[in-house]
Amino acid sequence: MTHPERRWTFLTNHTRVLRALARDPEVRLRTLAATCEITERTVQAIIGDLEQAGYIRRRRAGRRNQYALDLDRPLQHPAEAGLNVRALVELAAEGGTQSPKAASASVTVS
Repeated sequence: MTHPERRWTFLTNHTRVLRALARDPEVRLRTLAATCEITERTVQAIIGDLEQAGYIRRRRAGRRNQYALDLDRPLQHPAEAGLNVRALVELAAEGGTQSPKAASASVTVS
């Protein structure tokens, strides 16, 4: 963040990472960190969290990773009952009109 007076934000780093992975499932960690304005170490931890919770799957493709999002997986918190990852990613998309380019859940978003 460039403004020191900002102490909170509506979107979490986890949401930012999910949104970036939905846009580019082959994104490099360094690019992902720069896009989300967080460190590579933080991105690695977030990807670990998301993978462990079943929201993403990582697959090696040569020297790179490809990520698949489970867009129909429900959000974890009881206050978000009935919402899934797809709704979150679409809500967080710039302009509110961009959505992940996936026809169904559990497919590689590309």
